[in-house]
Amino acid sequence: MSTAADFGRMLRGADLRVTAPRVAVLSAVHAHPHSDTDSILRRVRDTLGTVSHQAVYDVLRALTDAGLLRRIQPMGTVARYETRVGDNHHHVVCRSCGVIADIDCAVGEAPCLAPADGNGFVLDEAEVIYWGLCPDCTAAQATASQPSQP
Repeated sequence: MSTAADFGRMLRGADLRVTAPRVAVLSAVHAHPHSDTDSILRRVRDTLGTVSHQAVYDVLRALTDAGLLRRIQPMGTVARYETRVGDNHHHVVCRSCGVIADIDCAVGEAPCLAPADGNGFVLDEAEVIYWGLCPDCTAAQATASQPSQP
């Protein structure tokens, strides 16, 4: 588990000032990967007390630009943030409850997938999102579809 000192080192390593909001955001996202902005804001306020929406948006942007956070936005959802960066992993999203989980690279090194034609681009990353039902929703659906017994 990362500590405030670890987050401070990360910030300094990215040439960012160590501030309480930045440490609180990193801590919140580290503890709850794939969190949306409102969830992060609530957790930061639990830690720091009052902090504005704008301050959290600014910190999220700065941390994402510095490569300390990754922003993902599966189709039809709000933006989410995670601290797992730089490894070109993918995600799976539950169609029922919306939970998101990490999936390691599908094949080989980044970009993990080789298209038939890259149209002259030098590819360095592939973003894959798998969709399905999480174990909890699968179990709930199986339970709901079973006929009730007398």
